[in-house]
Amino acid sequence: MGQGVVQLFRILVVDDFEDFRRFVSSVLQQSAEFQVTEASNGLEAVQKAEELQPDLILLDIGLPNLNGLEVAKRVRELAPAAKIVFLSVESSPDIVREALAVGARGYVHKSRCQTDLLPAIKAVLRGKQYVGSGLEFGTNAQHPRRHEVQFYSADSVVLESFARFVATALEAGDAAIVLATKSHQEGLVQRWKTEGFDIDSAIRQETYISIDAAEMLLTIMVNGVPDVVRFFKLLCGLIESAAKATKKEHPRIAFCGECVGLLCAEGNTNAAIRLEEACNDLVQKYNADILCAYPLSSFDCAEDDLTFKRICAEHTAVYSS
Repeated sequence: MGQGVVQLFRILVVDDFEDFRRFVSSVLQQSAEFQVTEASNGLEAVQKAEELQPDLILLDIGLPNLNGLEVAKRVRELAPAAKIVFLSVESSPDIVREALAVGARGYVHKSRCQTDLLPAIKAVLRGKQYVGSGLEFGTNAQHPRRHEVQFYSADSVVLESFARFVATALEAGDAAIVLATKSHQEGLVQRWKTEGFDIDSAIRQETYISIDAAEMLLTIMVNGVPDVVRFFKLLCGLIESAAKATKKEHPRIAFCGECVGLLCAEGNTNAAIRLEEACNDLVQKYNADILCAYPLSSFDCAEDDLTFKRICAEHTAVYSS
């Protein structure tokens, strides 16, 4: 029986200390699934990230020419699919928090590389976040990031879910973004006003942003396939704008979306799942919570079971009513 094809992951190792860089590379090269490239300074790292489009970047913070935090910010634009794990001697909670805020999915102290490096890489490549031993205090452990899904049988269900999700964020002084159908946009505003919630103030302050989901799809879809890079950049811009409007140092962003539900209703389930994967990248790069919505009528047939399970697998919690 023939062996299966090994999936290759391109990994860029960035560190100015040659001995450490070679140590990390030697560990990775023991596995046939890792293809390793090295860089010794920040500018070289940015250049190679843009050229190679790696799956993963192992990145030091204290780099010459351009520090690792700045490298991460630039990589987010030039190689948006690249996942970042910081390998550093820094263990301050503020540094760890800042590293995660600029887009890293993992953080490992160099002294713990023997035990934490490979678990961190495996976790991050699976779409998880990993913070190494002894550094957990650097994350916002009381508020784990959420990417949830609401399957609904009636408009009242999705309106209630979105309204509660958004109101909770705004009442905490955070921000919210909604990508919904026009009827649901209007229904949310009417619901809040009926409940006495001051949504007009949030609109004026620009901490509440509402966009027509159908119009967003017209912007990002090309021949039935989502331009994920364009989608990611558009949402990054919205999140950064909303976060700035809050005036808080570390705001959280509540994000409600129906683009995926519209795609699924049209039968374009692969496109919906691709956008869900992009949303998983968003909650790793930003202090954001996401609630997606799908009409249950999109899953009436038995052959829809696999699609339903695939969608559920992309989320941290599933609700259906």
